[in-house]
Amino acid sequence: MAQVSIVIPTLNEADNIDPLLTGLNELDLPAEDFEIIVVDDNSSDGTPAKVRAWEKRANVRLIERREKPGLTRSILAGATAARGNIIVVMDAGLSHPPERLPALIAPILDGSCDIAIGSRYVAGGSTEGEPLPRRWLSRLANWLARPLCDVNDATSGYFAFRRELAATIAEPAHGHELLLELLMAGQGKLRVVEVPIRFHHGTHRTHGTSRLSARPQWAYLQRLMTLAGGTVPAGAASRFAAVGLLSVAIDALLFQFLMSRGSGLALAHITSFFTAAAVNYSLHSGRSFRDHAGDLRWNRLGRALTIGMFALLMRGGVLALLIDGWHLSPFLAIFPAIAATAVINYFGTAFYVFPVSVNPPSPEVRWRVASIGIVAFAVLLRLIYLGTAELIPDEAYYWTYAEHMDLSFYDHPPMVAWLIWLGTAIFGNSEFGVRIGSFCCGLITMAYLYALARNLYDKSTAMRAVMLLAVLPFYFATGMVATADAPLVAAWAATLYYMERALIADERSAWLGMGIAFGLGILSKYTLGLLGPAALLFVILDPASRRWLRRPHAYLAAALALLLFSPVIIWNFQHDWASITFQSSRVQGVGDNKFSVHELFLHLMVLLTPVGLLAAAVALWPRTERDSSTCARRRRLFVGVFTGVPLSVFLILSIFDSQRFHWAGPLWLAMLPTMAWMMGQADDLSATARRVKAAWKPTIMICLLLYGLVLHYVVLGIPGIPYKFLSERYFWREATSEVEQIVAEVRQQTGQKPIVVGMSKWSVAAPLSFYNRGDEPMEIRSRNMFGDSGAMYDFWYPSESPTTRPIIMVGIWRRDLEHTTKIHDIDRMLLQPGPIQERVVMREGKLLRQVHYRIARGYLGKNP
Repeated sequence: MAQVSIVIPTLNEADNIDPLLTGLNELDLPAEDFEIIVVDDNSSDGTPAKVRAWEKRANVRLIERREKPGLTRSILAGATAARGNIIVVMDAGLSHPPERLPALIAPILDGSCDIAIGSRYVAGGSTEGEPLPRRWLSRLANWLARPLCDVNDATSGYFAFRRELAATIAEPAHGHELLLELLMAGQGKLRVVEVPIRFHHGTHRTHGTSRLSARPQWAYLQRLMTLAGGTVPAGAASRFAAVGLLSVAIDALLFQFLMSRGSGLALAHITSFFTAAAVNYSLHSGRSFRDHAGDLRWNRLGRALTIGMFALLMRGGVLALLIDGWHLSPFLAIFPAIAATAVINYFGTAFYVFPVSVNPPSPEVRWRVASIGIVAFAVLLRLIYLGTAELIPDEAYYWTYAEHMDLSFYDHPPMVAWLIWLGTAIFGNSEFGVRIGSFCCGLITMAYLYALARNLYDKSTAMRAVMLLAVLPFYFATGMVATADAPLVAAWAATLYYMERALIADERSAWLGMGIAFGLGILSKYTLGLLGPAALLFVILDPASRRWLRRPHAYLAAALALLLFSPVIIWNFQHDWASITFQSSRVQGVGDNKFSVHELFLHLMVLLTPVGLLAAAVALWPRTERDSSTCARRRRLFVGVFTGVPLSVFLILSIFDSQRFHWAGPLWLAMLPTMAWMMGQADDLSATARRVKAAWKPTIMICLLLYGLVLHYVVLGIPGIPYKFLSERYFWREATSEVEQIVAEVRQQTGQKPIVVGMSKWSVAAPLSFYNRGDEPMEIRSRNMFGDSGAMYDFWYPSESPTTRPIIMVGIWRRDLEHTTKIHDIDRMLLQPGPIQERVVMREGKLLRQVHYRIARGYLGKNP
């Protein structure tokens, strides 16, 4: 019995038969150990006759198919007739080098793998003479398949596999990509190796040439979608398109009608969307997704509503971006918004509402597909709303940093200011410019966390870890909001990655990356310094890592981090160590000497969700993984130490004082890979871990819906829900316009330009400064004019001379404008202070907020 059967599908390849079979028979392989099977698809150029001539002088067989031509069917026909226990598939167009055949079959012969792929896209592989469009298509096809099958060249036509694997191919398989079918059929169970080949593009490749037409490309995408678990709509494409066009027409016409009748933007687009979605669902559920016809159970309807809500909330951001940001009319903006809605609805319906029920993918593949979809939605949601949601006061304060660039600042290191300065230098003083740096930091965090989780576990775990990063509240916020936590989290993830590479993988070059990441991290926020003691403890506890204590790498990394941190040291030296003193006092709490361990856990429930906090607690339990190998032990130690040390610090501090609720957010980055690993385990989990695993799916859905609802609410509003939840700390764009009117009125009455004083540390003065878009900028100060702390305003405006210019005090609450604060008597510093007044800010008939202010005739100084 032959060990190797080479299957060669042909269609009009007469000119290539002789050189191909000559090359194969010249290989140094015993004739009795391999056979060549040529499967011809009814060629008209004499290909069968050429093959029959070879049957008389070599171990060659011809199979002539009379059915409809098809590459996959031809290969499977050859595999069925084969006598060998190893099947090799190769092209007849002289593209695949016969001399690489021994290297291709060797790993299967020695039992080290199940499939060997002749790969163009690994080290040593290449393509020659391939047209650029075809090369791009090939790269794109492999890029789309890569997340599902973990190989570089999933569309290779030159591969070998064990014969029994042919029986795993699903019946609907068709097209050119039999290898992809094999890989997906054995997902997670097959050992695969890629052998580099030099691919030569032939001039007579009927099967290959056809790939450049649109139909094979579309068929490939449909099959890839089916293998990933999505239902491809059945029936004629024209019917599917007709239903879609009808829904678009209903959506657009109803939207225009409601807008013309004076409805608000939010009410118009929500009403038109749900009307069109109901029509679309009712028509598609019984026609396009035929496998599920009549299946209108409540759970499917609930899933359809969930996907509809995702699409609706994303569409609200698109509308706001096009209308408010790009200044398109609602009539034009609705069509791109509908297109975005259609994409989300289509993929959500195919993969979530009506997933494949015949030959469904493995749970691992389903998790991968879900991770890709969830991460993509979360990233796009942030990107769409990045420039439309107004800044919160914290973001505006950090923007004022960038307006007063320095080596460092009183209450934070300078990294957040540098990012905002760069973003606004490129995109202008806009919300998008302020936040784009944080958005990029979120992407960097995803990349480093993915690499860390892949190194600790595997690719599927890494994808789930990134999904958790995208949906957990703290990390979703830091990937969008411009605060010091955004670069901190990115640097924290990078530091963990390089520490794992240095301490566990023993890569000396990783110490350079660790020094850079650590230095940039403490330039972002001092909290990252907690990873230093954690690394020292790990080295002490892990015998294999102790050698680094005797080598210079760790000390050089620390020196590099200190060098990067030098701007903060220089600034503090120039300002009497003001920042170091301030941060030291913050570490001791806010000064209330209050036991707050319970508050810490409540904060963590908000940062991670209750399910996330419970999952982290289960993951910290030493019996989560029962693998007792040295590698698993070191991995558990790494995760435990780099989570446990920072957590212990916050626990100890919370015994004596209250802590800021977000301080402990970054430390869970080390735990996310283990939490993600638990999500993918089918067996060997405790009862609690299984319950946590089951709770993740609704938690993820609820989180994404809440983020979308909040963003839609602050940008467009939600019909029937008032703005009172944000009426004091948000909507500073509208409040600033009102203050500008007050300034104009006072200036007209007095003939002098007034000074505007934000009566808080910075949360009034900073947003007023950012949103001051008048022809003449307002002169804005903070409450340090009256002796209270103004944070960086103490450095920018340390004193104000007495003046008879009008003073307009603006506060978040009425109590901020009272005559006497807890520390100072405001009235003694003012000339003829007036009463507290209010102005109301409205949007589409709904109260946005109130502006509280007082006017005085002048300022007498802090010590009148």
